[in-house]
Amino acid sequence: MSDYLVTLESAWIVKDVDTLDDAIGIAISEAGKRLNPSAKFVDIEIGQLICPFCEEALNNALVVANMGLVGLILEMKVFKAESKEHAGRIAKSVVGKALRDVPLKVLEIKEL
Repeated sequence: MSDYLVTLESAWIVKDVDTLDDAIGIAISEAGKRLNPSAKFVDIEIGQLICPFCEEALNNALVVANMGLVGLILEMKVFKAESKEHAGRIAKSVVGKALRDVPLKVLEIKEL
């Protein structure tokens, strides 16, 4: 049995926002509220993409018609998992219970 750091990606929808910064702030705040207290050990960050043209990091968020879509990165340590796949399933289960109806995707699993 090993310990793992599992990184998940989620898509968060924010309604009635005017700016990109507002959408990002609200998404992180709402995710934090829903993860507390059952999964308060999950770290939340804004996702980033690499621009294919200029190769600079860009925030993983978009606002159109006062509706925001924010890509969040959620990191969680999983202890005593049987394999990497098992650690990913555990992380998706724990986070998924707190963030119902939020799509999750496993991005990376590192052995600690």
